[in-house]
Amino acid sequence: MVRSLEDLGVSCIFGYTGAAILPVMDELAKSSIRIVINANEQCSAFSAAGYSRASEQVGVAIVTSGPAITNTLTAVADSYADSIPLVVIAGQVPEHKLGTDSFQHIDVASVFGPTAKKVYSVKSINNLEMVIKDAYFLAKSGKPGPVVIDLPLNLQQKEVTYEGLPLTRFSDVYEQEVHLSDKQCEQFFDLLCQAKHPLLYLGGGLNNQEGSNAIRRFNGLFRIPSVNTLMAKGVVDETGAMHQGMLGMFGTPSANTIIQENDLFLAIGVRWDDRVAEKVGFAIHAKIAFIDIHPEKVQQIRNERRPTFSFIGNAATLLNDLTDWGLKHAITLDIEPWRHYATQLKLSWPLDYDRQSPSIQMANVLEILNGKLADDAIVTTGVGNHQLFSAQYLQRKKPRTFLTCGAFGTMGSGMPLAVGAVSAMPSSPVIVVDGDGSFRMNMGELFTIGTQHLPIKILLMNNHADGMVYNLEDVSYGRRHSATCRNEDVRFDQIAKLCGFGFSKRVIQARELESAIDAWLSWDGPAFLEVITDRNEVLYPVVRPGSSYKEMELGPNIK
Repeated sequence: MVRSLEDLGVSCIFGYTGAAILPVMDELAKSSIRIVINANEQCSAFSAAGYSRASEQVGVAIVTSGPAITNTLTAVADSYADSIPLVVIAGQVPEHKLGTDSFQHIDVASVFGPTAKKVYSVKSINNLEMVIKDAYFLAKSGKPGPVVIDLPLNLQQKEVTYEGLPLTRFSDVYEQEVHLSDKQCEQFFDLLCQAKHPLLYLGGGLNNQEGSNAIRRFNGLFRIPSVNTLMAKGVVDETGAMHQGMLGMFGTPSANTIIQENDLFLAIGVRWDDRVAEKVGFAIHAKIAFIDIHPEKVQQIRNERRPTFSFIGNAATLLNDLTDWGLKHAITLDIEPWRHYATQLKLSWPLDYDRQSPSIQMANVLEILNGKLADDAIVTTGVGNHQLFSAQYLQRKKPRTFLTCGAFGTMGSGMPLAVGAVSAMPSSPVIVVDGDGSFRMNMGELFTIGTQHLPIKILLMNNHADGMVYNLEDVSYGRRHSATCRNEDVRFDQIAKLCGFGFSKRVIQARELESAIDAWLSWDGPAFLEVITDRNEVLYPVVRPGSSYKEMELGPNIK
């Protein structure tokens, strides 16, 4: 197994040991592969997913049996929802104890079945090499996702001769060779050239170097205004004049406005998230073109939305087909008034917040941070208001530089994602933006980061509440806050110091904020900055459930 991982180029794994996986861990310790030990198995799988999200590789998590399996499940389900490639190798009781009430035994296939692309139950040590290599390439093929390998303890203890099967034997199985025909390209451009207000809707299927290069090449030629999903931040340069930012429930004012006015909606690599697609009037008067690699999703949208043009295939490949055809036939678009409108729309409706408040605003913290981030910095977040404020205010210019849990929305993911990202991209600055509710869920990763001296910078915005739900209680529950407030003040900065962070500081006064951020960013090694923020700050804009984009609420400060 270890030799297979080495052949695949795996340089580190994330895991937590136990008796049912000990033979594997013992062999790993003798190999070239580095073992990153996390606080728990959920964190191990999230770190492996962070490794995948930040790079072009597949992250690997190795865990033991029983409760380790159920701990891992949340991160596997999260990766499945966000189409993140991941391999989990899980220890299991010996084969003769399968199906019994043996200590720490659970049916792995039943646990992971709905949340994994495939669960391999290893039956013979002789096919372990084939299972490992096939799982790796299956995870990253087509619509990427997690793959789980169930490995009984007695098989781990056996010996077998390593064959060294060529990787191409497995990678070639999953090669995507689908291209657009000339006729299909012609149909696409007939549709595009008729449009006066086309709009690109860019999704996480493009959030890799190949996809980003392809859409930048395509739109360098055609200059179509664009919006992105949460999972597609950095696919294009978000500071671009015609790029409107994130669309959806907490999208930017200009993105949520321009969607109401387009006449051709070009959706590429998106999953049609309900926080975007279920808004009443969503692109209702626009024709739709949809490109995605996931057959079931394309078929669903064909049934529900009746797109004028749709195609199942690799988005980057298809975009390059279209660009090549457009160049060959000298295609140009007569949409200059629309381009001008998009540029002015973005300028006329900037984000804003309460700049007069005596309390520090999350938006203010992130606005300052945005002006100081390096282009190659990788930002990870937890889930909550801090996540969506980050998506609004941190403008990314490169793919794979904003890592967050979208579809499943798992709190506690920010730090373990960063552990994976820094392992995959050690030359890039890695920054965690977290809120106190999300942060507390996997606080054990402070120990991982601090004691392993990982150069990760953590920004904790602490409003002593679960801010997003707190805001919802204000709107829908008569301002009754049943379980969202934490009035006890815990010095998280001091906990970080005890865990080995060389830089650890708490900021309460706004006048200290910028200098503290500068010192935190410049620190060489693990650094922790806790900022006490306003519990009553509200995330705007918002398009509430059941409302249309025309009913977007801007709040008191966005003009």
